[in-house]
Amino acid sequence: MRIGRSGVRAWVTDWTIAICVAAALLVTGLSGQHSTTNLDLFGYALLTAGGLALVARRRAPVPVLAVTGLCAVGHHAAGFDVPAVAYLFAVYAAVRAGHRAITVAASVIVLALLPLAALASGLHDTGEAFAQARGALELAWLVAAGAAGEAVRQAERRAEEAERTREEIAQHRADEERLHIARELHDSLTHQISIIKVQAEVAVHVARRRGEQVPDSLLAIQEAGREAARELRATLQALRDDDTTPPRGLDDVPELVERARSIGLDATLTIEGQRHDVPAAVSRTVYRIVQESLTNIARHATAASASIRIDCRPDGLAIRIDDDGRATPDAAPVPGVGLLGMRERVTALGGRLRAEPRSEGGFTVQAELPVGQTP
Repeated sequence: MRIGRSGVRAWVTDWTIAICVAAALLVTGLSGQHSTTNLDLFGYALLTAGGLALVARRRAPVPVLAVTGLCAVGHHAAGFDVPAVAYLFAVYAAVRAGHRAITVAASVIVLALLPLAALASGLHDTGEAFAQARGALELAWLVAAGAAGEAVRQAERRAEEAERTREEIAQHRADEERLHIARELHDSLTHQISIIKVQAEVAVHVARRRGEQVPDSLLAIQEAGREAARELRATLQALRDDDTTPPRGLDDVPELVERARSIGLDATLTIEGQRHDVPAAVSRTVYRIVQESLTNIARHATAASASIRIDCRPDGLAIRIDDDGRATPDAAPVPGVGLLGMRERVTALGGRLRAEPRSEGGFTVQAELPVGQTP
């Protein structure tokens, strides 16, 4: 049967501890004033046997506990006032193995027998006998402290390992989810957007070859297809690479307004206040709010004009988009996925969003996004 490297290391460690404890006990016993009678030889043998018994403490902690306890009682009965170090090691091994009840019972028995053993060794003073028995276990506190420290260290290491494992699992699941979303977006949207873009470009090309005027709506479809393809590629790249740099942000809002004008919407953009460093997530959210609002205006509002106002404040950004469409307070449109997405983005950043019909007609979207105090 082959023994692994860890098994060999444990075997060497057990023998090293056992021999060192046996040697320490034997040297302590020899340092006392003892003759070479048979009883003294028996005491030396018990000191040595108690230490060497520790070699089996991993495989048989309860028998080792019993052997070291009997050896401690025996060498005290033989007149050897030597600390029961071997028994303390056995207690630690038994508790570590989970034999708490047996260890407590054995310890109570040993504590009861040690004074009797001291009396049997020739002591006639009961108080001195109890003092000697107490001295035999003085090192218990030291061993207990070491054992407790090791237990705490092991517990902390296991807790750290468990926390690190949970974080790795969560990160792995998040990566898998991002890749899944990227695959779904690619499979469901890329093909359709490509078809729209290609058909629009073909239509523009054919019209120009025939010398016909290309309708503005067709040019807008062509540009929207190109922009959608670019944004989809950027989104897929961000999902696959976990890139936190936004592909579009506050600086790209004027481009959105220009595209809205190209489809016939009289859109105006006003940016007031002093611009500070804006977090990437806030910048991206501003862009998405304006983009979704202009898209809703073009699709549903039948509006002729729209105004976009961005107020840069020291502690945040205020965005307001108004249109002169058909919405009225009495016939408010049903909120769709776009408005829900805007609200979720704003709420996630700790901001507020209000989207409702205006009293004078049309629709308004107002958002406040905190960016923190700029030094």
